[in-house]
Amino acid sequence: MSDKQPPSTAEDRARSIRAELPRGGLFTGQDWRISPAPFPLGPELAAELDGLGRLLLQFNRSVNLLYRQSLAGKQPAWVAAWLDQGKPQELLAMQRAAAFKNELPRVIRPDIILTEGGPIITELDSVPGGIGLTAWLNFTYSAIAPPVIGHYDGMLTGFAGIFGEAPSVHIVVSEEAQNYRPEMVWLCNQLGSRFNVRDSQFNRFQKGDAVYRFFELFDLPQVANAKQIFDMALAGEIRVVSPPKPIFEEKMLFALLWNRNLHNFWRQELGERFFERLKKLAPYTWMIDPSPLPPQGAMPELHLTDWLQLKALSQRERELILKVSGYSEKAWGARGVHLGSDLPTAEWSAAVDVALNSFGTSPYVLQRYHRPGLSKSEWFDFEKNVAVPMPGRVRLCPYYFVAGEGDAARANLSGVLATICPADKKIIHGMSTAILAPCSI
Repeated sequence: MSDKQPPSTAEDRARSIRAELPRGGLFTGQDWRISPAPFPLGPELAAELDGLGRLLLQFNRSVNLLYRQSLAGKQPAWVAAWLDQGKPQELLAMQRAAAFKNELPRVIRPDIILTEGGPIITELDSVPGGIGLTAWLNFTYSAIAPPVIGHYDGMLTGFAGIFGEAPSVHIVVSEEAQNYRPEMVWLCNQLGSRFNVRDSQFNRFQKGDAVYRFFELFDLPQVANAKQIFDMALAGEIRVVSPPKPIFEEKMLFALLWNRNLHNFWRQELGERFFERLKKLAPYTWMIDPSPLPPQGAMPELHLTDWLQLKALSQRERELILKVSGYSEKAWGARGVHLGSDLPTAEWSAAVDVALNSFGTSPYVLQRYHRPGLSKSEWFDFEKNVAVPMPGRVRLCPYYFVAGEGDAARANLSGVLATICPADKKIIHGMSTAILAPCSI
């Protein structure tokens, strides 16, 4: 880092940040508002995020065990049946292969909404975008502001540490994820010649190499080198991060967490304290399974006896999110997400019909909607040359990189990306009117 005096005014800081943007940008065709300072977190929230990686790593271990025990008849068979829906047999065979039996995602990124009642994790991502962006934000803001969470190089060292001693690391970016290619190019430029961005045609993998899988498993038919990558990984010749296990790309995991039939499992595997803590963080989630209930049966919390009754709820009663669980081109980037209270009845009814008809191929989940609170922030308007206050709704994306093997593995917090959207936005995601900034304490 430079020893020169950091800029003192909001204008100087904002211009200094903008000047550091790579020539090709960090995302294809996407801009954001620049804040002259990191987004500040209170000490209590910062401490909670610091310890959250341990909980989420244990949750992933438990999910892996639950799936295996369901296949073996030691847990209900419907668990594996839910998780396997719509996946091709070749992918399920890889997920169950001995080579990947104990493999877990090496990157854990929860999406955390700062609601009026506290932080809420809406979903987990094991193949997230934003790693290079957050690394760049941490690196750039560290030169002009107080220390950011993860410090200037935490994202770089954290990412590099998940590949062990592999002499070469290939970041394979699919066509579907091309918008994120520039941030990964920047990341590799910082990490040196050991790291390279590859397209789906690259095939010169060597024994001992590692591959970062920057493509979703639903997209495998469009990734020409996927078969070679997974065949070599199955043979133990290369390492793949994250492993080809679609269970970790499903949003229904929180539906399993809340399912009363599995509470004893979660208590045993997570421990009572972790289980209760995760239930406070995870919104109540239901699987949209159209199987008929017995006459006295009802959906917990909702008191509905048939999913079709969702259509009849008033707009006020529809403080609910309907979204694709996973293994779908609609399962990322806020696509396939429907906020019930924000939709006319006809649109909501149509979304419910799609969800019911998709069970068995691309299932949907329903989540309790927790309204984001408002936080103070500001961005710099370069045209008017002024810092603009903006009350906004905030999503935090902490990045945990898992280093070590087996029980010795640890999930280390390396940086936190804040996405602050204007107050009139109810679903928070990257957009040109949003502020993207690193977090500080």
